[in-house]
Amino acid sequence: MSKSIQLSERTSVFKSQMKQSRKQGLIPAVLYGMGKDTISVEVNEKEVLDVLRKNPRAILQAVTSEAGVVPVLIQSIQRDTLTGKLIHIDFHHVNMSESMDSKVTIHFAGEAVGVKAGGVLQVEMYEVEVRCMPDQLPSAMEVDISGLAIGDQLLVSDLIFRDGVKVLSDPHAVMIQIKTLQEEEA
Repeated sequence: MSKSIQLSERTSVFKSQMKQSRKQGLIPAVLYGMGKDTISVEVNEKEVLDVLRKNPRAILQAVTSEAGVVPVLIQSIQRDTLTGKLIHIDFHHVNMSESMDSKVTIHFAGEAVGVKAGGVLQVEMYEVEVRCMPDQLPSAMEVDISGLAIGDQLLVSDLIFRDGVKVLSDPHAVMIQIKTLQEEEA
């Protein structure tokens, strides 16, 4: 929770006003959760893009004039379908004393032995759902796949998280597998 982000109360309610705000680098957003009223806010686009690059699921310290300093999580992001620019962001107020459900991105490291031998790497899942306390939420998990041979697969149950992190995804789900070239063509 080391990253702080400034949320300013949004006064613009009309589409034209929000379009003007976006031109000035401010993204319309809402802050909700924990039985509190929803607050319409604006956030600096550069700050959000910086957070999204480093850790999109980080718990941030949101500084607001109405709610003070509150821990938040980026719940959802709307982007323009053509340009990819941010249009709207939902921030969810996080209760630091209750466990929460979230997703953890899995990064596959190394080159599998099976790929070197002519196999094809097929990734089925890039993230898993977990439940843990907010301060124990891992930003990502790196998995070494260099030992996988042709025909091998990595299941969700093969992942080892630190204590306090419970995996909610199906433990029998295949995350990654090494297939022969003939299987891939069929």
